[in-house]
Amino acid sequence: MKRIILPFCVAVAVLAASCNNSTTETKKNMQDSTTTVALPDAKTYQQTIDGKQTNLYVLKNKNNVQVAISNYGGRIVSALVPDKEGKLRDVVVGFDSLQGFVTSTDGYYGATIGRFGNRIGKAQFTLDGKVYKLAVNNPPNALHGGPKGFHYAVFDAKQTGDTTVELTYLSKDLEEGYPGNLNVKVTFTLTDENEIKMTYEATTDKKTVVNLTNHAYFNLNGQGSGTILNHTLTINADKYTPVDSNLIPTGKLDPVAGTPFDFTKSTAIGARIDEANEQLKNGKGYDHNYVLNAGQTQDLHLAAEAVGDQSGIVLQVLTQEPGIQFYSGNFMSGKNKIKGGIADDLRTAFCLETQHYPDSPNQPNFPTTTLEPGKAYKTISIYKFSVKK
Repeated sequence: MKRIILPFCVAVAVLAASCNNSTTETKKNMQDSTTTVALPDAKTYQQTIDGKQTNLYVLKNKNNVQVAISNYGGRIVSALVPDKEGKLRDVVVGFDSLQGFVTSTDGYYGATIGRFGNRIGKAQFTLDGKVYKLAVNNPPNALHGGPKGFHYAVFDAKQTGDTTVELTYLSKDLEEGYPGNLNVKVTFTLTDENEIKMTYEATTDKKTVVNLTNHAYFNLNGQGSGTILNHTLTINADKYTPVDSNLIPTGKLDPVAGTPFDFTKSTAIGARIDEANEQLKNGKGYDHNYVLNAGQTQDLHLAAEAVGDQSGIVLQVLTQEPGIQFYSGNFMSGKNKIKGGIADDLRTAFCLETQHYPDSPNQPNFPTTTLEPGKAYKTISIYKFSVKK
């Protein structure tokens, strides 16, 4: 074999190029490893708040889907689900530590909402002739249970296996102005069908109103990946409840046909969000309750379906509830640093909150939210993940 001897300067150049390529590859590998999604460190979720211990509970199924639940606010902190290439993405917006939730300008990220999800007009309602005045936290209304609500409560937690955690909480009589001692139980179950099943139960010793839901913020391309305006959305509702300038329902059930609120066929979230429309102006985008076609039933029904435009991840929301609130992240403003130190910028997440209609205690033509002693409140909703084929 003929031996080739390179001039010294050429040899140095070749070696340098080789080193540069190696360094570039190393950096790439480092970047790949640092962008691998993982659940937050459980230790960063361990505090004592209101004299009770907080923690992080991890659910995992046979498909390696992983969900993290905190008993602080009954929150879904993370959900690692596979995309169209089989890579895991964290599709739930949250924080790297509990302190992020404690100090966030938005207290609802991932939280269990109670006693009453959504708004109650003028922060009051009447039961059996008695007026109950609630804490005002969305002037002039009460929103999502009040300034504290369940989203800042520490639930008692019991993990019963790899796929289930039970959270319980006693909401005492007149807490945030609501009557009755309300015993609440929320069970999170991760199924092998890649479903987060949420079973809500409650009993009371005094007539009251109840409307429980979950307020997970989703980005199906992965939290922190940018806008959700190119996600597509379908909502199985021919009507919605229009609102006034304070976002309280007018009492009407208006058709979505011919309006920007028509998601009866798969439509990009951002396709019509900036149209000149009084309702979009009121909500600064979508922040409205949809009247589900199936109504309130004992059978779980498909309420909505969203698809991540980059990931191919599909989120289906199934429920027994008569309504669902679609919120397009209009009040996200970049003031909070979510997982990875990324800003929670405008419309970088969306919510689909199963529910009875907002302001139901003051709207006699809406399905009732009244719970009486001796009767049990129970409702099931599901977040189901798959991949678009």
